[in-house]
Amino acid sequence: MREIEGGVCAPRGFRAGGIWCGIKAGSRKRDLALIYADTPCVAAAMFTTNRVKAAPVLVSQEHLAGGILRAVIANSGNANACTGEAGLAAARLMAELAAGEFAIRPSEVAVASTGIIGVPLPIAAIESSVSSLADSIHPGPAGHEAALEAIMTTDTRKKAAALEIEIGGKALRLGAMVKGSGMIHPGMATMLCFITTDAAISRELLDRALRGAVRRSFNRVTVDGDTSTNDTVIVMANGEAGNAPIVSEGPDYALFAGALETLCVKLARDLARDGEGATRLVTVSLNGAVDEAAAELLARTVAASSLVKAACFGADANWGRVLCALGYAGVDFDPAAVDLRFAGAAGEILVCKAGAPVPFSEEEARKILSQEEIEIRIELAGGGTGAAVAWGCDLSYDYVKINGDYRS
Repeated sequence: MREIEGGVCAPRGFRAGGIWCGIKAGSRKRDLALIYADTPCVAAAMFTTNRVKAAPVLVSQEHLAGGILRAVIANSGNANACTGEAGLAAARLMAELAAGEFAIRPSEVAVASTGIIGVPLPIAAIESSVSSLADSIHPGPAGHEAALEAIMTTDTRKKAAALEIEIGGKALRLGAMVKGSGMIHPGMATMLCFITTDAAISRELLDRALRGAVRRSFNRVTVDGDTSTNDTVIVMANGEAGNAPIVSEGPDYALFAGALETLCVKLARDLARDGEGATRLVTVSLNGAVDEAAAELLARTVAASSLVKAACFGADANWGRVLCALGYAGVDFDPAAVDLRFAGAAGEILVCKAGAPVPFSEEEARKILSQEEIEIRIELAGGGTGAAVAWGCDLSYDYVKINGDYRS
């Protein structure tokens, strides 16, 4: 497995592009993106678990039911959520417009939107720009970069990755882009993520691999406790790598699923690092729970704690907040069997042993917690073999500033 360049355009047979069409007043940033496959793809997807679902989510759910996609059209600047029947009509029209440019069926086009909730989508701006969007797509890194910029909102970093693996003597590639900075919390994936691959794989196994990858990556990220109305993860596989189709679980499937999980974990970390107002990436690793599910819930609860996040922002070794968060996670464990360490590039320090304080240097702890990336390491002594990792970020003053005037 090796990292390569090109994002969603790294796999063979995919093109992408992005343009500015004027969705959000006063902005000249690219805001309309397209990913296009030269041949039909088997596709799988996961969507928000929020009961309030944006129009593009509802339309894409309908289209993904057929299991075949050729394109994804996405916009930023407006979520097209809570917009009623007009919003549904606009989302369907987006698919129809993109399909018309390539003489494919609207059901072969997925739709995604991100931005302000509760504001009608200015569909006329999209309608007048789709031809230019179709003309902008490119098979190389430039196409990927343009599409990635077009889906970003409050993101401060571009988040993308691509990998190459070998199966049966054939080189298979996977590429992805993701946007997300706020409204990030487990419940599905809590952002927009588009993944392409030239692997030949059945839809059933593609779906299984995606669900496993999301469970151990995007569903373990939390920024602010809010699950969006627009969460979408889509993977498209066109089979152009020429490998023997992966149609059963075995070594080939395990290798592909592992690569997909690796890709998603990298992007999940990038999401947490780019949390709105964040100054630190916080990794919570937990060992010794009764099983993986319990370990995951415990780790996620610590990562989501506002008090833990605030302490990380202040580089304050307030380890009691970590134990407090473990205690309300709803998981049975022995509080008197918890060991806790803070770690990072500046070292590692034990701050709690068997659920009780131990002498430690506050100065050393502050030095460790002042790094850009820090880790909270939790061991449940005498517990089980369950282990999990969750990712979050600190909670800074800037989070309130960003979200206090987001709509304006």
